Amino acid sequence: MRVTIFGAAGLLGNALMREWTGDEVTGVDIADGDIRDSQQVSSMVNRYRPEWIVLAAAYTDVDACEINRKLAFEVNCGAAVNVAQAAKQTGSRLIFLSTDYVFNGSSSTPYEVDAPRGPRSAYGESKAEAEIQLLQILPECCIVRTSWLFGVRGKSFPDTILKLAATRAEIDVVDDQRGSPTYAPDLARTIIQLCRAGASGIVHVTNRGECTWFEFAREIVRAAGLNTTVRPTTSDKFVRPAERPKYSVLSPKSLEKFGITMPSWQDALRRYLAERNSENRVESGPRN
Repeated sequence: MRVTIFGAAGLLGNALMREWTGDEVTGVDIADGDIRDSQQVSSMVNRYRPEWIVLAAAYTDVDACEINRKLAFEVNCGAAVNVAQAAKQTGSRLIFLSTDYVFNGSSSTPYEVDAPRGPRSAYGESKAEAEIQLLQILPECCIVRTSWLFGVRGKSFPDTILKLAATRAEIDVVDDQRGSPTYAPDLARTIIQLCRAGASGIVHVTNRGECTWFEFAREIVRAAGLNTTVRPTTSDKFVRPAERPKYSVLSPKSLEKFGITMPSWQDALRRYLAERNSENRVESGPRN
């Protein structure tokens, strides 16, 4: 199977490139072309003629998206449309990475795939609009919604907490936003399985379980063996440009239809810490 991954240098793209074996996989990123340019996208897709395209490229800085809505929509929606149109022309299947931010966060039970969209940020709006347009262009495309993505090769919440905990005796973390942390390698392996299963429609993919950011941070510090005290606080103490959903847990029912069950976020965190420690040992090792 021929596969092209857009956004191969990002947190998820990097994991996809590392995890995907047994197929002919090509990774492209910003250095290979601007996906906001339909001609460049068409040229790349025609060059590789993949059976599957995984669109992991996105403008994911939620607060920056709020400040620069135009760029958010250009990258997260317009560029996605370019990729979908190129996929349609070449007969390629498409997996598009979306987000829990397409929901308004007012639920108290996990969101099913058919729950109404109601984004409250420019980032969420740009992703929601992309979902709508992609399903019109490619009704058989697969939209994978995920949340709270973390991993070693990129900026993520656990790394931020560990760096803060290394220099502070106490840290405050919001306890009124609830979701499901998702480990990039676990998400990558599931995407591979979905491609091989010929998946279509909307699928929710997160690690199993849910927590608040405070609970996540507390477990990060505990699992890392640190003594820093993590204190709960509220979102109004950390005013940011983009509104975050208060509750964005995604139901696993759509994924379980494919016979796939994700590991718990606690198990994923343990593996993340082991991978991070291994990477740090390599980086700090002797140099000749």
